[in-house]
Amino acid sequence: MQNVPIVELSDVAISFAGVKALAGVDFACHAGSTHAILGENGAGKSTLIKIISGVLKPDTGTIAVNGSKVGFSGPADAADAGIVCMFQELSLIPDLSVADNVSILRPPRRFGLIDRRAQIARTEELLARVRCEDVDPRAMVRDLSLSRRQMVEVAKALGRDPKVLILDEATSALTQRDVETIYGLLDELRADGVCSLFISHRMHEVEALCDRLSVFRNGQHVETFAKGERSDAEIVRLMIGRDVTAKFPPKPPIRAERAPAVRLDDLRWEDRLKGVSLTLGKGEILGIGGLDGQGQKELLLALFGVLKGTKGTVTVGDGDGLATSPHRAKTGKNRIALIPDDRKTEGLMLSLSIADNIVAAALDKVASGGVIDPGRLDAAVRDGIARLQIKAGSPAHAVRTLSGGNQQKVVLAKWLMIAPDVILMNDPTRGIDVGTKQEIFRMMRTLADEGKSILFYSSDYAELIGCADRVIVLYDGRVVSELTGEAITEEAIVAASLNLKGEVA
Repeated sequence: MQNVPIVELSDVAISFAGVKALAGVDFACHAGSTHAILGENGAGKSTLIKIISGVLKPDTGTIAVNGSKVGFSGPADAADAGIVCMFQELSLIPDLSVADNVSILRPPRRFGLIDRRAQIARTEELLARVRCEDVDPRAMVRDLSLSRRQMVEVAKALGRDPKVLILDEATSALTQRDVETIYGLLDELRADGVCSLFISHRMHEVEALCDRLSVFRNGQHVETFAKGERSDAEIVRLMIGRDVTAKFPPKPPIRAERAPAVRLDDLRWEDRLKGVSLTLGKGEILGIGGLDGQGQKELLLALFGVLKGTKGTVTVGDGDGLATSPHRAKTGKNRIALIPDDRKTEGLMLSLSIADNIVAAALDKVASGGVIDPGRLDAAVRDGIARLQIKAGSPAHAVRTLSGGNQQKVVLAKWLMIAPDVILMNDPTRGIDVGTKQEIFRMMRTLADEGKSILFYSSDYAELIGCADRVIVLYDGRVVSELTGEAITEEAIVAASLNLKGEVA
């Protein structure tokens, strides 16, 4: 029985609105293994794990757990079989406490009532296991940062004693310290005989963690192999079905002087921004580096008019001051757009259609006398879909039915509709496949060549090095370094992120 897969799918297929999401998939994973599932967005990865975790029922095919066929009626059935999934979109309820979220399915009880003392103690134990002792079990989830929420999600999953743990882009919103915690946890789980199914677009994580890899493309299982049997180039070729060209588009020659698009002088907000000064040139891509939580998000939110009580001087274009609201930011003389870091909650209205989302920020462009013009709306939507090459069955479909990469393209299409002069981007390729990343990088360079100015935060140093004309690094709410040209290196960015002084070899 040792070689019997802990989970096995045979000839599994499923379609949505006539579009094949999975077609004749055979797949197996084993206990005590960390198994990567790779593929572009839209390749079928999310559909696969939703079937394994009981969220979806396949149209055809069978599922077996430890050699016995099963038919899950929902996620609770899968959880009872030991299959626990952490989806890319968090399952936490913002208006409940951390403790309530962690034990929401099976809270400890005493005399028929929830035992609050036991609930808090169990939550503290799980939080300690994921090195989140700084999180109060009584705190509301809505008050936590995205990275802390992600780690609470991990604690919640561990509390269900999984035999199969599915992690869908579980590290995409985490700090480096938390990523290292995940690494350690997966090693512990593997030693305990747990099978971890790991979905990530970060190949260095796959290489560090996984012993087997399965590649999916266009809803089909292409190949499964042991780590080391395929080179990175071969894996990418399997994922996208073609050879990969240069990852980043070429940068233009360094320009000594650019007309300023945005100027900041001593921008401050609470204890998060402590005197940020910078200039973003017209047609420039200015990268923002630094460890997570050093004020990068607050800087972008301040420029978009979200934060109240900011101090300092901001000049946009030839005279606009700091926007006092997002509406003022997107409708001013020099229009500003913000691509948020969490497309599920901040960038999209998931229950609405693709078309509704694309035009949401620029309804005035498709209306006459305050009434939507169907012809103009249809033309604008078709133009947005074509410009971003969004793969969708119909613009009328709910945007939640799209892959993560295509959802991000909808966010971009929405904000490009306002014809922005300044584009603020907060980790825009988080959780995006390699092919879509390249499309976004090319689009960014094209927009800059057209004279748009881009302020671009990324948690991936390689993206800053490959995309940005200049890089500033934030530490504790301040700009501690500015890098240009050949000085934009990973060593320099890391050193500045840690606020190390002097040269770094």
